[in-house]
Amino acid sequence: MRNNPKIASLASTLAAAVALLATTPAAMAQKVCEGAELVTPGKLTVAYNGDMPGTGTRDGKLIGIDGDIMTLVAEKLGLEVEPALMEWAAEIESVKSRRVDIMHGMMGWTLPRTEVITMTDPIYFAGSLMTQKKGANITKLDQLKDKRIATVQGFAQVPELKMINPDVKLYETGDAAIRDLVAGRVDVLFLDPPMMQYISIQQPELNIESIPVTDPYDPKMPIITGKFQILFGMSKEAPKLEQCINEAIAEIWNTCSNYKLASEYGFTDRFWFTPSGDNPRLGVDRPEDWQYPQLAGCE
Repeated sequence: MRNNPKIASLASTLAAAVALLATTPAAMAQKVCEGAELVTPGKLTVAYNGDMPGTGTRDGKLIGIDGDIMTLVAEKLGLEVEPALMEWAAEIESVKSRRVDIMHGMMGWTLPRTEVITMTDPIYFAGSLMTQKKGANITKLDQLKDKRIATVQGFAQVPELKMINPDVKLYETGDAAIRDLVAGRVDVLFLDPPMMQYISIQQPELNIESIPVTDPYDPKMPIITGKFQILFGMSKEAPKLEQCINEAIAEIWNTCSNYKLASEYGFTDRFWFTPSGDNPRLGVDRPEDWQYPQLAGCE
C-alpha cells in the first residue's frame, strides 16, 4: 500500500507540534529538574526588593547582578521567571510560607538564617563597607561607638552592629538610609556593598564614599570583619529544587558566567569572587569537606 501524502503531511505536523510542546518551560523543567517543588508548575517565583545593582526589573524581566544570575539559573532549569517585588523584610517570610520559590538581592549567609530557610551555594562574595560622607575619615570599627550608625531591618549585620552600638538605626529601605546619610542625620551606613559601589559610580554628586572594614577577622563579628557569601534563599520544603539550583550555580562558576554578568555592571575586580579563608558553613548546612566554588573558564 502506497503512502498517502496528506496523511504523511498531517503526521509530520503532529510530530512537530509534539516536539514543540516538549520544549516548553514546563516540559523542560520536568526533564531537567524532575520533581522540583515549585509554587507554580513551570515557573520560578522570585522575591526581590529592587535594590540595584543586585535586583530590579525592566519590561517584566529581572535585571541586576543577582537578577541576571537568577535568570540564567532559571533558563538552565527550563523555568520561566515570575518576579515578585516586596520589601526585604517580607522576603524571608514569603519563602517560609511558600508564596515564592526563592528570594534574592545581595543576600548573605548567616547562622540564624539556616534555622528558618535553606541557602544555596554562593554566586559571589562581598565584604563589609562603611559608607560615609567624603572626608569623614572613619576607618576602624572602634570609631563607631559614638557615631550614628544605620542599616536596613533584617540585614545580616544587625546583631553585630548592635554589639558596637546598641542604638543602631534600622530602615525599611536602603534609599531612605542613604537620604539620611546625605542629609547628615546618620554618620555611617552598613548596606549591601555591591549596591553602595554601584551608587558611588552612578551618583558622584552625593559626595559619599565606602571604605572597607580593615579590622582583623573577629569570630564574634564574622559578617562585619569577614567576607560573606551572596546567595539565594529557599524554603526548607524544596530540597529537590535546591539541588537543581545548586547544580546550575556550579555550572555558572565553571563557565565564569557570574563574573561575566557582574562585569556588565562594573564589577570586574576578582575581590567579588574570592572567598575569605574561614568557612562557617562546614558542619552547619554543608558537609565538612565542602569547598567554596571557584571561577573557571574565564578569558
